[in-house]
Amino acid sequence: MFKKLTAIMLTAAAALTGAASHNPVADRGAVVTDGKARFTVLTPEMIRIEYSPAGKFEDRATFSVVNRNLPVPRFTRNDDGQFITITTDRLKLRYRKGTDPMTDPASPENLSITMELNGQPVTWYPGLKDPQNLRGTYRTLDGNNGDSHRDRMEEGVISRSGWAVINDSPSFTRPDGSHSLAFTSEPDGIDWVTERAVKGVLDLYFMGYGHDYKRALKDFTRIAGRIPLPPDYVFGYWYSKYENYSADDFRNIVKALKDNDINADVMILDMDWHWNGEKEVSGGRGGWTGWSWNTNLIPDPDGLLRHIHDNNLHIALNLHPADGVKAHEDCYAAMARDLGIDPASKKDIPWNLEDKRFAKAFFKNIIRPLEKQGVDFWWLDWQQYLTSPFIEGLGETIWCNHVFFNEMKNSRPDRRPLIFHRWGGLGSHRYQIGFSGDTFINYPTLAFEPYFTATASNIGYGYWGHDLGGHQSDHKHDVNDPELLLRWMQFGVFTPIFRTHATKGTYINRLIWTYPNFPMLNETVKLRYAMFPYLYTMARKSYDTGVGICRPLYYEYPELQEAYDREGQYFFGDDILVAPVVEPSVNGKSTKEIWLPEGNWWSVAHNRLIEGNTVQNLDFTLSQIPYFFREGSIIVNNPPEVKSTTERPSRLILHIVSGKDGSTELYEDSGDSNDYETAFATTAISQKLRGKKAEYVIGARKGHADRLAENRGYEMKIYNTPEPAKVRIDGKKATATYDAAARCTTVTVPEAPCSKTRKIAVTYK
Repeated sequence: MFKKLTAIMLTAAAALTGAASHNPVADRGAVVTDGKARFTVLTPEMIRIEYSPAGKFEDRATFSVVNRNLPVPRFTRNDDGQFITITTDRLKLRYRKGTDPMTDPASPENLSITMELNGQPVTWYPGLKDPQNLRGTYRTLDGNNGDSHRDRMEEGVISRSGWAVINDSPSFTRPDGSHSLAFTSEPDGIDWVTERAVKGVLDLYFMGYGHDYKRALKDFTRIAGRIPLPPDYVFGYWYSKYENYSADDFRNIVKALKDNDINADVMILDMDWHWNGEKEVSGGRGGWTGWSWNTNLIPDPDGLLRHIHDNNLHIALNLHPADGVKAHEDCYAAMARDLGIDPASKKDIPWNLEDKRFAKAFFKNIIRPLEKQGVDFWWLDWQQYLTSPFIEGLGETIWCNHVFFNEMKNSRPDRRPLIFHRWGGLGSHRYQIGFSGDTFINYPTLAFEPYFTATASNIGYGYWGHDLGGHQSDHKHDVNDPELLLRWMQFGVFTPIFRTHATKGTYINRLIWTYPNFPMLNETVKLRYAMFPYLYTMARKSYDTGVGICRPLYYEYPELQEAYDREGQYFFGDDILVAPVVEPSVNGKSTKEIWLPEGNWWSVAHNRLIEGNTVQNLDFTLSQIPYFFREGSIIVNNPPEVKSTTERPSRLILHIVSGKDGSTELYEDSGDSNDYETAFATTAISQKLRGKKAEYVIGARKGHADRLAENRGYEMKIYNTPEPAKVRIDGKKATATYDAAARCTTVTVPEAPCSKTRKIAVTYK
């Protein structure tokens, strides 16, 4: 069941307070060196293995691993003159002194690690292939049709084999052609890229966690960096469409959102906010890379951004920066002067973010002025060359992500750093929100995304954002199919980022208020906003534990084959099981075969408790979503009147599934400040059942954060109950209502100070 957040958070904050505490130099007590070989015992299950023909080793952070200074686990070292043996509580490493661990063909002759998996011995050695790796993620779903990109997915850090290996060797080629380079520490700035100390070395991290997948992921983020907590507004609805919208178009969209009572928190301005000075397009000047406002479409950028902000929306602009800065740009002269170029020469300034002078001039003359106009964060839609023409092996995607994220962290301390970006390989989870790319609009592609989203948690990448509705036409399916868009948005409710999008062209419509099934589409938006307190609590848990919000079933049931086979199902946080509808209905009804794990599960769509450890064939109407609350769970929701994820209401709704004892802990903070590691508040909520009597306790709030309501009331919706006979709130008589059809008891708890513990006692008939 859901463990207490407070203890986890306080321990985490004390042990690792943010990226600044990354220390790549391991404690000397964890290191065993034998000539050209070095071993670092990081945890009882994780050992770093290095072999350097020159006897030189890497102690700086790399793109993949930024922290090695962990508490030294208990281990023994034995040297019999021929072999060195390192034994932890979980692993036994055996190394033949003076030899290269890598042999051809691969064998355990020089180096092996043994462990137990389900009581059976397992042996690993360098070069051993692992067909049971559970995969991670992939840079982009551009061009993905159905599951056509499945085989491209990278390896994750967990496996049914019980072990996984991170290859951080300088020669290892990542899928985008890049390498894991090193960082030089810059105490007053951004850690900068540099070549590895020695190139021809072996650098592996063996992870022998068996099937304790969640522990493996937590320890992975201990060495690779945590998954930052995004600001609250990120979890709301994003309106996005690649279109040459004018300022009036954006104003009309903002108005339509409000007029149609559509909650929204983010407005994306895609490529046509800028122009490239060369290419004329319908409705205004456009182009791939650009830094100057397209004044044909947006004559008053300051006024437009102010208008969007005045309507409580946050703003991101799309960037494709590979073409550098050309002479027609408004910022050209200032950039050229800062880089020692005569502006009169009109010489192109190539993209070179690897160069500190360029980076300084770029952020000073381009990014900072646009942010002062009102840009809240950036969409780095990098699709050009993948590796740098200036530094061998440098992946441009991860480097852009690293620089933009950390530059925002350093230069805008009043808010949390945030970028919307492409996956750039191992370590990209440190930069948070991903854009999965240009998929085709059809049901098979929708069917692949639940698996793709949950599986990314296996590499710590917990925040994929998809083009809900799909991106582009496959010329076989209706791009504006109302049912397909509905099912895609219903899936989107239970993903980290809730953003509709599509490619350019008015033939693809993402104005949801114009669809014939708009009431149902808007219900998905309302449900997303209702779910925010639960979702945000789970986002904080991701920061603390390394486990993504969307995660595969096998995290909880690693020994059950069903948990691996049912890849279209996943957990959304700790207590919600989701199985999205990904096929067209028949006469408005969809039948899904769903595996429900052990225990009992409350079907929200059907208002009934379903026995677990069963396979169910369940029918769902178009308005129904297959999601299930775990028996005993307490799901905290916002009330319907909440319009933004930035609100902190004085009333919350508690969805409680009766039948067994259970608890949760609501997490809250100010929403967009960088002190969330220590400035937060939690509220423990529990239920205990004793025969016909039930006690519900809403604990006094612990901790503090700005903007939280001082007083709060609750609406408790208690499912799976008989009719109540007696209710007492804080010792006083109270009343309840009962819906017999839904088997739901509703108790309204009046407002009181959040510093007060509330006790609700219900006796059922």
